[in-house]
Amino acid sequence: MADQKDNVDDFKVQTAKHPNMGSAPLRPHSEHFKDRTSKRLSTDSNGTSEGGVGSSTPVELTALEESFRRFAIHGDTRATGKEMHGKNWSKLCKDCGVIDGKNITLTDVDIVFSKVKKKSCRNITYDEFKVAIGELARKKYKDKTGEEAEAEVFKLIEGKSPIIAGVTRAVASPTVSRLTDTTKFTGSHKERFDPTGRGKGKAGREDVVDTSGYVSGYKHRGTYEKKVNKPTVSKPM
Repeated sequence: MADQKDNVDDFKVQTAKHPNMGSAPLRPHSEHFKDRTSKRLSTDSNGTSEGGVGSSTPVELTALEESFRRFAIHGDTRATGKEMHGKNWSKLCKDCGVIDGKNITLTDVDIVFSKVKKKSCRNITYDEFKVAIGELARKKYKDKTGEEAEAEVFKLIEGKSPIIAGVTRAVASPTVSRLTDTTKFTGSHKERFDPTGRGKGKAGREDVVDTSGYVSGYKHRGTYEKKVNKPTVSKPM
């Protein structure tokens, strides 16, 4: 009882020192830790910087960085947009017109990618991306200074998105048309389709014995029966 009385007295003293203490319930330390963790994750996802005057406003991305993120997440649902692998790097250079086939080729793009990335990594960051663009820019525009060349390449990339190719259409060639034309099928393949080109299903796969007595492929099949069964015309008396 004496301990409980001491605790009550301590609480009264703390309440007297901090009048607003009773207006809000006390929260355990674990909940404060969760709040800090959720705030950090929200800050990272929204591109904000924790602390400072502009901590509540998202950082505006440049047009170049926005294009980098679009290509970085292309074709990969788990990508965060902060790193780009070699395949999307090559696609960016191709879709944005950095590769011209003369001064810049696909081989040049792959060499620069391997040069700027870290040895133990398979991706490049945005800073490494800008270094790689600078390497290609000086090679693409040899008659301009380094800054002017980079500015020209930046213009090619800014605001661009990955080009999504459409569905590949079948090419109507004589070879393909012959392979799909059922009227030109021979042998057992011919028996699997009716004259209209519709498949017979199981009936086209069963072996049916021909008991007509005609050789397979005989063109005048059935003409003999017509001659034999031809009705005779009676002559008038």
